[in-house]
Amino acid sequence: MSNLWNASDLCTAMQGTCEGKWHVKSVVIDSRKVAPGALFFALPGTQVDGHDYVVAALEKGAAGAVVSRYVAGAPKAQQILVENVEVALQQLGRAARTRSNAKFIGITGSVGKTGAKEMLHRALSACGTSFATVGNYNNHLGVPLTLANLPRDTQYAVLEMGMNHAGEISVLSHMVRPHVGLITTVDAVHIEFFNSVAEIADAKSEMFDGMGKQGAAVLNRDNPHYARCRSHAEARGLDRILTFGSHAESWARLVRYMIDEEGSAIEAQIGGEMLNFTIGAVGKHWAMTALAVLSCVHAVGADMARAASALKHFSEPKGRGQIQKLSYKTGQLRLIDDAYNASPVSVNAAIEKVAAIRDASIPKPRTVVVLGDMLELGEHAQDMHVGLVPSLINNQMDLVFAAGSFMQHLYAALPEAMRGAYAPSSAQLAPKVIEKLAPGDLVLVKGSRGSKMDVVVSAIEAQSSKE
Repeated sequence: MSNLWNASDLCTAMQGTCEGKWHVKSVVIDSRKVAPGALFFALPGTQVDGHDYVVAALEKGAAGAVVSRYVAGAPKAQQILVENVEVALQQLGRAARTRSNAKFIGITGSVGKTGAKEMLHRALSACGTSFATVGNYNNHLGVPLTLANLPRDTQYAVLEMGMNHAGEISVLSHMVRPHVGLITTVDAVHIEFFNSVAEIADAKSEMFDGMGKQGAAVLNRDNPHYARCRSHAEARGLDRILTFGSHAESWARLVRYMIDEEGSAIEAQIGGEMLNFTIGAVGKHWAMTALAVLSCVHAVGADMARAASALKHFSEPKGRGQIQKLSYKTGQLRLIDDAYNASPVSVNAAIEKVAAIRDASIPKPRTVVVLGDMLELGEHAQDMHVGLVPSLINNQMDLVFAAGSFMQHLYAALPEAMRGAYAPSSAQLAPKVIEKLAPGDLVLVKGSRGSKMDVVVSAIEAQSSKE
């Protein structure tokens, strides 16, 4: 791993003081992730203070630490003294952005941010040197951390941006100054902090604030709030607006979607030209993500054909729709692990994915859906959970299990024949699911992160073995 920064440049970027001369190869904010040559930011926290871990970080091989007070027991020459550690991290992120010659793509949206980020990173890696947000480090700490770790030779930088409140993405956008801004979709996620979904659209459109009246907006033409997002992009004076979706006016339009042996086969009209390609993921929502990704590829001037070809190697990240074939009792079952997050739109998409896989299978499997609470939905949360029942019925799901106080209302509204079992928590539900699973089943597990539905996934995996 090459050097990212030297102590002198770090001091200049963060307006800090340091007596030592050394280089760093990575930047971290978690002492558990310190590797030799790392720079550790001793961030203060509500539970712990990063300054308490400076000595341990240096003992693990960190080249230096950023502190707001010198830490006894740590060599002074390895400490950069700043007024505010969090502000210093943001300053370093801005300095990294200023020195970079990469094309920057910012991604936000109510759902699908991380999937789009991973897919775009895969596509652009086939066209040049690409760097992307690790995991979902997409907030006021994660974004500058990603920038600070940006290699000097990066050609394409893909940064995910998340928010809970209005104004947060605007700050991140001014830090990243993206050349392309993608909004995957707008829906009732984190709505407890907003008065309407329209306000969420406004907050997501803050992506365009830092683009300096130039660059491209990539928007979901099928979304009900498309016009509102477009108006924000136009108000910022952006050069181009590219759209994706099934809508006839979409710049990147889905013409045909089919599940095949390797994932999904897609036929699309992109910029007026027909393009056929495959992706190693299953679900129409992944096809839409692919269209958004290829729109971004075009917007940064990368090779569209090469990027599209690379998507056959993309598969769903763990916890975000990843499909596993597991040996189970006397046969096998397929487990769709979608336990990382959930909202009404993403649960509906996941149910439709299950139905599509079932309909493409011979013989057709029994469909089992295991759902945990969707969180941060505000005062209408109960209605939104019950509102999933028609999708479960219309897509002919066979058996539904539910965990959590909100999902209890969904479970009660299900037809008797569809009820598998209910429990207050995922841990209590897991054995009930295991008891009723059978070889040949197609199983979806989904819920918000706080619902801990990964407990159910782990329980199923523990009873099985991966093929």
